[in-house]
Amino acid sequence: MKTCNRDLLVLVESEQMNEQSMEQELEQLNDLLFHFETIDSFCTAHEVFDINRHKILYRQDTMQKIIRERN
Repeated sequence: MKTCNRDLLVLVESEQMNEQSMEQELEQLNDLLFHFETIDSFCTAHEVFDINRHKILYRQDTMQKIIRERN
């Protein structure tokens, strides 16, 4: 299995899965998450509340700028 820098908790119903099938399931799950965990999907799913200006920010370019800021 590829080493990844993530922690996953995977619950299975049966104990009949062997180690090889579990490895395959985890690799497929990791591949799915790799493709869907992008900055675009993050910005689509979230909003930023600017308390100082009393605004809700939802534009993707604005959110990316805020995310990349380091304070």
